[in-house]
Parts: sequence; structure tokens; C-alpha cells
Amino acid sequence: MDLPLIPPMLATSGTLPSAAQDARWAYETKQDGQRVVVYLPGDGSVLLRARSGDDITAAYPELRPLATALGATPAVLDGEIMALDDQGRASFQLLQSRMGLAHAPARAARRAAEVPVHLVLFDLMHLRNDSLLRLPYARRRAALEDLGLAGPSWSTPRALVGHGAEALRATQEHGLEGLVCKRLDSVYEPGVRSRAWIKIRNMRTEDVLVGGWQPGKGRLTGLPGAVLVGQRAAGRLRYVGSVGTGWSEAERTELAALLGAAASDVCPFDPAPRAPGAHWVVPRLVGEVRYSTRTREGLLRQPSWLRLRPDLAPEEAAADIPDDMA
Repeated sequence: MDLPLIPPMLATSGTLPSAAQDARWAYETKQDGQRVVVYLPGDGSVLLRARSGDDITAAYPELRPLATALGATPAVLDGEIMALDDQGRASFQLLQSRMGLAHAPARAARRAAEVPVHLVLFDLMHLRNDSLLRLPYARRRAALEDLGLAGPSWSTPRALVGHGAEALRATQEHGLEGLVCKRLDSVYEPGVRSRAWIKIRNMRTEDVLVGGWQPGKGRLTGLPGAVLVGQRAAGRLRYVGSVGTGWSEAERTELAALLGAAASDVCPFDPAPRAPGAHWVVPRLVGEVRYSTRTREGLLRQPSWLRLRPDLAPEEAAADIPDDMA
């Protein structure tokens, strides 16, 4: 059977629905993984397509048994592939070692043994001979759950209807990436970034010390394009990332003057990061940054600048990064 090619529906960044609208929405955990559309023709095969449309089936050999999970029933499903860390949380850093191996099946098989993945299924767009795209989310979700798709490397977690504030708080308490809010009456809009799906990413803030900067390009020529930041750990300044967003042009200009006054020939980070074209500064400027999670090496993921902290002395800035990341 030829199944229709369906680009995945996308969520729009936003905030929780109001309390008055809460019961009209379902809430799902936002997973930090790779979006995938799963095609099950019902002939014993499976096809996995990334958001780009690329065939990534061979990159994830542990998902091949999904081919027979519905027997001869054809289906198209939406989901997220993720790799779990030691705490059972999705880790995009771990997953990166699995991505890009669709054309290297031998390497993919070796990596599968070292870093297994798990597929979370959350929508059903086509079943048997019928398109479900125009059905409301609530009916598609019920049909998906009726399929009973649970296996060694895949599952169908239930969505929570209503109680959005509690759901978001639970993701924050468990250190998860965030929440996706889906309107119960929404149809599936292939390839559309829709307001019927709202994503809320949990972000954290910390104080950091600026130890260097890299020049901007284009309209940012002459201004810092990014600052290199660190935190104290075991008596040294540990590099924790490059921050290149979050400023207005006026704020970048102000920051450029402060960085120029703190110029140094010595890299303050131990060990020194790989940072082509970096200019080093004496680490006395304290800034507050927002980020999503840390990598296993302690680097900040998706950091953005919030503000300078002139109220903090360098020795007061931020707690040491965790011992197991030092």
C-alpha cells in the first residue's frame, strides 16, 4: 500500500492556556530528541522520515521490529526519537551520536548497542485506508492509544487533559525540557507551525563570568558577536559556553566598551576552549544567562544573555558547577 507523505505539524512557542480554557487542552511532555514520522505499510517494513523528509530508518536499527507491531494494518504516526541519560531523561547530546548514520548501517548498529534510543509516539495521521488529518486531536489520540503500541524501544505515553499548570510544574521539578499544549479540537496541519499546538520550554538562569569574546560579522562588525563564559569549579574558571544572543545593538555597544577595558593577553579558562579568533579579558564582568540544560561536560545548552550583574563581585558569581562536571 502507498501511504501519503505527511510533513509533521509544528508547535508555536507560547505560554499556558488560561485557566478558563485549560480543560480544552491536552498536555504532553516536550521531548529533547529527533522528530520522526513513522510509516507502517503493513507489509512487514517500516520507514522513518525526519522532519526534513530524509529517510533515517537505517540509523535506528532497534526500531525495525516496529514494522510488524500492527500486523497488516497500515498507519502513519508522529513521534520523537530520544536517547536517555543515566537519570532516564532525554539527552540530545547522546542522541547526536546516533544521528547522521542512515548511510552507515554498520556504524549505526554499533552505536545502537552503546546508545539505544526510544521512540515516543504521540499522534496518528493515517490508519488503514483513512486519513485522520481532519479529525480533532482528541479522536486521533484515542485512536492512537487504541493501537496499544508499546514495545522494547517504543511507547505511547498518555496525554493529560487539563491541569496544565500542574503538568508544567512537574516537568520543571523533574528537569525535563518542557511541555507541549495541544487543543483538543485541533486538526492535524501537515508542515504548519500552528497556534493549536503551543510549546513551552523550561529555561534556567545562572550567573557566569565573561572570560573572552569573539568578533561579530556583517552588521555586527566591530561589536562582540558572542561572549565566552565560565564558572568557578575546583579553584579554576571552567568554560561553560558561548553566548551570542539576547542583546540589543545598544547593549552590544556598551558591552564592547566594557570588554575593551578588560582586555588581556591571557586566556582565563582552564582548560582553554577551542574558540577561533577569541579575544581574552580579565574575568571580572558578571552576567546572567538563560539556558535549557547542561551537556554531560557541563556546557550550557541554548544559552542567551539576560543582563549584566554589576551588583555581584566576580567571587560572588554563581555556585560552582556540579562536581561530576568539573
